[in-house]
Amino acid sequence: MKKYTFTEKIDTRSGFGAGLAELGRTNENVVALCADLVGSLKMGEFIKDNPERFFQIGIAEANMMGIAAGMTIGGKIPFTGTFANFSTARVYDQIRQSIAYSSKNVKICASHAGLTLGEDGATHQTLEDIGMMKMLPGMVVINPCDYNQTKAATIAIAAYEGPVYLRFGRPAVPVFTPKDQNFEIGKAIQLTEGTDVTIVATGHLVWEALQASEQLDAMGISAEVINIHTIKPLDEAAILASVAKTNCIVTAEEHNILGGLGESVARILALNNPVAQEFVAVNDTFGESGTPAQLMEKYKLNDKAIITAVEKVIKRK
Repeated sequence: MKKYTFTEKIDTRSGFGAGLAELGRTNENVVALCADLVGSLKMGEFIKDNPERFFQIGIAEANMMGIAAGMTIGGKIPFTGTFANFSTARVYDQIRQSIAYSSKNVKICASHAGLTLGEDGATHQTLEDIGMMKMLPGMVVINPCDYNQTKAATIAIAAYEGPVYLRFGRPAVPVFTPKDQNFEIGKAIQLTEGTDVTIVATGHLVWEALQASEQLDAMGISAEVINIHTIKPLDEAAILASVAKTNCIVTAEEHNILGGLGESVARILALNNPVAQEFVAVNDTFGESGTPAQLMEKYKLNDKAIITAVEKVIKRK
């Protein structure tokens, strides 16, 4: 089987910062707004190069979404930046009414998503954001897996006409996807071929799925790993083609088990090919304070949890 390696670990939020900086040099319509978290969102390079195209809104996230929606009327492409919890739950009404309802060309860029925000705890972590955003009609939802893919996704969404939710994280994670990749919204990426089980993963869980697949291979289990970087629109064809071979699937995500990638996959299977499915996700609870590694272990969001789910789902075939 194909094996993946990495030479460095970088946080995905830095991929966003690098992508935004490149857009600042190549697309004069791109503007950036931030809710007093410039350092956390890695917007420094964009601001240095384009001070007239940056707007510090302060701790007023709802106002930021309204301003961003208004900017699109003049042809601007606003990228908003704050923590994922404040990008969604705190401003859901403004996003629904001012952005999604009229399909405004706003890019909602959300750092510190999931449990791996870590020590800041449950009030700053968000495990509900994918569900909230994918339910908004017309909203694209993207959750890249490493620095390179986050940078590519940031650049790609500027060319897409319509609202986008781009989710990324705080901890340094392995960089294993190509540096100059072509990011295609809604197109899954098959990372390994397999015949016994399909593993579809998103965000930080993609690397964990690859680690699990290597261990499964040593156990005589052939796993097909698919990187679902776009949760909406979901690449239904790729998922159905894979389960047609393997006849079972495991979904893995740093999100609540309710409302996330797993439930979207379950809907596709129910309508087209009902096969056994197991979920690796947070089981309907809030997070807590701890290091990212401690939290991923406690809430069973790692390679070990994926292997356990695979063993269980294969028995259900």
